[in-house]
Amino acid sequence: MLDRRFLLASVAGLLGLACFRWFKVAPAQAGQKFEIEKTDAEWRAQLTPQQYEILRKEGTERPGSSPLLKEHRKGTFACAGCDLPLFSSDTKFESGTGWPSFYQPLPDAIETKTDRMFFMTRTEVHCRRCLGHLGHVFDDGPKPTGLRYCMNGVSLKFAPAAVSSS
Repeated sequence: MLDRRFLLASVAGLLGLACFRWFKVAPAQAGQKFEIEKTDAEWRAQLTPQQYEILRKEGTERPGSSPLLKEHRKGTFACAGCDLPLFSSDTKFESGTGWPSFYQPLPDAIETKTDRMFFMTRTEVHCRRCLGHLGHVFDDGPKPTGLRYCMNGVSLKFAPAAVSSS
């Protein structure tokens, strides 16, 4: 009986810790200022429900669900929340993870913070202009940086490069 109680108490404790994800204070709420700040109602009106969950609530889309996985044209990937250019198609690569991946962001496009959810330490990537959650960066990417910016496709918009008529 003691073993069953211990097991149930342990599971309940782990679930309780996981619930703290919903109660954490986002950096914008901690007094940081960003170029683009909107109320929760304004973000909800602008974004689709899935974009809102990922960009504003730090959610994650299902792997393999983004049409941007198959986007191979030249162009720029921008923040779906504020249109800030974030990644060039020249740095996109097939990571096999199910999310659009890049080895390098554009200059002055992103910011990072440490994410310690679910007993893991990861580096969260967000848009530096609107604080929209984009995904995470890992150190298992290709050369030249060795980094893999694993982004939620829903948090990005693709703009194809202009085609020159020569």
